Amino acid sequence: PGRSSGEAMAAMEEFASRLPHGIAFDWTGLSYQERMATNQAPLLYAFSIFVIFLCLAALYESWPIPIANMLMLPLGVLGATVATWSRGLYNDVYFQIGFITTMGLSTKNAILIIQFIKERLRHGEGLIEAALGAVRVRFRPVAMTSLAFFFGVLPLAIATGAGAGAENAIGTAVCGGMISATFIDLFYIPLFFVLVYTWIRGKGSEGDIKKEQTKEAV
Repeated sequence: PGRSSGEAMAAMEEFASRLPHGIAFDWTGLSYQERMATNQAPLLYAFSIFVIFLCLAALYESWPIPIANMLMLPLGVLGATVATWSRGLYNDVYFQIGFITTMGLSTKNAILIIQFIKERLRHGEGLIEAALGAVRVRFRPVAMTSLAFFFGVLPLAIATGAGAGAENAIGTAVCGGMISATFIDLFYIPLFFVLVYTWIRGKGSEGDIKKEQTKEAV
């Protein structure tokens, strides 16, 4: 009780490794499906990142600008990984669910900030001024929405009883990811946006940005 299926399977594999030579084991049923799902995790992560990028490109109506948002993904998933590791949990299918959820949530806060930076740019502010001003103005909304989600998921992270292992894995990953994504976003999103925006202009794509700004202003 209080353990996830991934932890139980890891314990059984560790025990089976000490069996005499010539004795083997294999998984069947739901355990086999869970092990196969674990092996397919890298492909699932890559597909999730691709879908997130397409959604951001549709939102911003631009291909380069979502790069600033996507740069937050490693910082968000780092918090999920560290939180899971610190509690001694395993990389099972439930952790992977929380991991993918964190990937989406990491971009949510960045969307709020980047949209406001673009709004201030359309009103004629400088790039650095717009980036810093957007963070100051959006700090409270970002912090409040993130804290609300954090406390909403916290019961999963501290759940006990039957099935608590699966709930702990999901809740811990999401809570850790939200903490890191929220507070790191506020510092790094302005930096990443300025770098990407400057890179776009350096590559001769400034016309696309001006066209986008003119269209939104109209």
